[in-house]
Amino acid sequence: MAKDIIINDDIIKQGERKHIHLEIARLYDSTEMSLDIEVTRGKEDGPVLFLSAAAHGDEINGTEIIRRILASQSLNDIKGTVIAVPIVNAYGFNTKSRYLPDRRDLNRCFPGSSEGSLAARLADVFIRDVVDQSTHGIDFHTGAINRTNWPQIRACLDDTEVSKMAKDFAAPVILNEQLREGSLREYCYNNNVPIILFEGGEALRFQKNAIQSGFDGTLRVMAGLGMIDPSALPVPETNPQYLKNNYWVRAPQSGILITKKQLGESVEKNDVLGVITNAFGQYSVDITASNAGVIIGATTSPLLNQGDAAYHIAQRE
Repeated sequence: MAKDIIINDDIIKQGERKHIHLEIARLYDSTEMSLDIEVTRGKEDGPVLFLSAAAHGDEINGTEIIRRILASQSLNDIKGTVIAVPIVNAYGFNTKSRYLPDRRDLNRCFPGSSEGSLAARLADVFIRDVVDQSTHGIDFHTGAINRTNWPQIRACLDDTEVSKMAKDFAAPVILNEQLREGSLREYCYNNNVPIILFEGGEALRFQKNAIQSGFDGTLRVMAGLGMIDPSALPVPETNPQYLKNNYWVRAPQSGILITKKQLGESVEKNDVLGVITNAFGQYSVDITASNAGVIIGATTSPLLNQGDAAYHIAQRE
């Protein structure tokens, strides 16, 4: 018999779907900081997959991806359980901010503490009520403000199950990326919960291609885990590119950026990615690639100061 899933004393049994509202804390003006979770359990036992977005509150593409998953007919007859948290950082989501009220980055605070900072307390609840009850996870992110990311999976591909999830997701790019201290991926890796991280688009924007890529990829992972029927799933448009050793190319001079290469394009060493000029066209300075690879991220602002990040490039395996 499948184990009951219990969140805040709410028991979610097989065949049930429940929305659970957790109060994390009250801010100094009495505003509630909360965590909302929706659990969908199939009638048959199977994997427990958590889906989380907006841990960085301004990264909202993942919120829409999870909303579409929850509305999908694919959940009507699943094997196993989906634990969906479309807005992890509700404070940041409402204030259009990456951070929490204590200015901490939630994705550097895991596993958290019930007696720690506000960020640590939220991290602790998320770990106990969501991650520790899951067998697998997908965490959704975007680029920062004025930076956009080509749809990509970031994962520790030395883990066989993680590597399979990444392959099943079939984003255009799969990046073998090291763990960062205090991140959700680090906690999951250390506690044997296979997790992949999806990046797509930029902060505070809904971008159709990133959302569609995330939605389709999530369904493919669910099919790969045996949770849903794979027969009607969309086929990836292209085979994923496996990349590593990513680096940022920075503006060599302040000015206006005229882009020559686009997100997702392959580049060779010394290719001109863009040109820095000024409003009068009095000078022209090339921005070039240091090594061959694929542009997986880029600034969306044409106004750059010297040293600003302009293009994010990853090399092939």
